[in-house]
Amino acid sequence: MAQKTMIQAITDALAVELEKDEDVLVFGEDVGKNGGVFRATADLQDKFGEDRVFDTPLAESGIMGLSFGLALEDFRAVPEIQFFGFVFEAMDEIVGQIARTRYRMGASRNLPITLRAPFGGGVHTPELHSDNLEGLIAQAPGIRLVIPSNPYDAKGLLISSIRSNDPVVFLEHMKLYRSFREEVPDGEYEVPLDKAGIAKEGNDVTIVTYAAMVREALKAAENLEKENISVEVIDLRTVSPIDYETIIASVEKTNRVVVVQEAQKQAGVAANISSEIAEKAILSLETPIGRVSAPDTIYPFGQAEGDWLPNAKDIEEKVRETVNF
Repeated sequence: MAQKTMIQAITDALAVELEKDEDVLVFGEDVGKNGGVFRATADLQDKFGEDRVFDTPLAESGIMGLSFGLALEDFRAVPEIQFFGFVFEAMDEIVGQIARTRYRMGASRNLPITLRAPFGGGVHTPELHSDNLEGLIAQAPGIRLVIPSNPYDAKGLLISSIRSNDPVVFLEHMKLYRSFREEVPDGEYEVPLDKAGIAKEGNDVTIVTYAAMVREALKAAENLEKENISVEVIDLRTVSPIDYETIIASVEKTNRVVVVQEAQKQAGVAANISSEIAEKAILSLETPIGRVSAPDTIYPFGQAEGDWLPNAKDIEEKVRETVNF
């Protein structure tokens, strides 16, 4: 079993599905000969041909319109939007059309579309490249939102997403692409959709998070262990629909919870999780629900993002506040 980065795991997953199913098509801006801006599709066009892996014009609305049409004709479309900050150009296709087609057609048609896109801070990108816009998708019924935090999950979740008959937005945090390696099996395997993972078990407090904040939560948990604070870290993996069963079971065990997101605090995924915990497990809580997020401001320019982004220290402080309430 080889040690791989997340970007290598994603490339593996795409190759597995292109090899397995001739109806899988991969396309987007510069994904062909150039292999994508992060090289996620490197060498795939050479291996599978220009009819299976191909470039599109610089038009996100066109990319998603093409995806919609291909899915209606029983292809499995795997489009890439070069950075998720450009998704506004395609919101009508994604939320106005793709997300509601199964309902519109009385569940008579499938929409096997897996939209891949990088997002997230910590890599000093230009404006509109790092924005955390997952909340826009999470509030739209009819579309699944998947965000891995490690190479193993990235490969298995992407394979599961491509094989799903539902539309999926699959977001890949840029800071995680090449920041660490872990063992990733060769060949095909699936990580189940709609099921959270327990990244670390603990007894005193639960942290619920996703994407790069899982890494920050694990760092915080390691430091807090030195203070005899046992932290359980839940990695959502699928951010919509959310696996509340796993979250509630953990909260009922630890009786304390901190919800963490990289995005701004207002109207984010963490707010919805907090309200669900309050509705379903408030009698199990010994302290108020804690939240850690970015400030409610526009995403800053790269020079300031280190001060703006939440980190392990912020999580530690909130956990201490929760435990010592």
